[in-house]
Amino acid sequence: MRRILNVIRLQLINRGTFIWIPLIILAAATVMSILIYILIPVDEPKYGGGAQAPLWYFFAIGISAMTLTFPFSQAMSITRREFFLGTMLTAVLGSTFMGLLFLIGGGVELATAGYGVNGWMFHQPWAWEAGPFGAFVVFFTLALFFFVIGFTGATIFKIWGGVVLTVVGVMLGLVLIGLVYLVTRLEMWGQVNAGIGGLGALGLALWGLVVVAVLMALSFLAFRRAKP
Repeated sequence: MRRILNVIRLQLINRGTFIWIPLIILAAATVMSILIYILIPVDEPKYGGGAQAPLWYFFAIGISAMTLTFPFSQAMSITRREFFLGTMLTAVLGSTFMGLLFLIGGGVELATAGYGVNGWMFHQPWAWEAGPFGAFVVFFTLALFFFVIGFTGATIFKIWGGVVLTVVGVMLGLVLIGLVYLVTRLEMWGQVNAGIGGLGALGLALWGLVVVAVLMALSFLAFRRAKP
């Protein structure tokens, strides 16, 4: 456990990666969103997706955690298992940080009636339908999901190269298209929409955590063959 904690310290040596850059991205997205809200001359609530910006950045963090930090860790005699567990725990901490930031942002929007212009970026009705806890789980899951996707993609690249990574991406796209075709062919969109509506944002986020856990397991199996 001590060596795993050392991996967390290693990942957090450059605090800008997990803390300052996400904060800068989030602050910039908030300011730009407010300016856009001011330019829209309507009294109805105005919803924007600017809060997603730092979540996408977690995809880049996952890539850098693998491509930049992993080679350095091998020079310190850290095992792959220790590095993987420590990195994923760092991702959990970073995702928790993002979830708390979104809760704070939603509270500010409620206190100021949408920054005084009825503009909403954090307090999205679909995410907050299950209350603050539900909203936290949603944003936590999204941040962790993007990190794991980035880390897994970088692992595939390090082992098999860009061609295999591209082929995997194309295959996943074809699988998604096939699923959409199947649901359309069987005329099951009504059931699908009803199922999604029944789960709600919190239910989807919890299932998302199951997907993240599966991706982590698959990523670890591949990571054992990764070369620094």
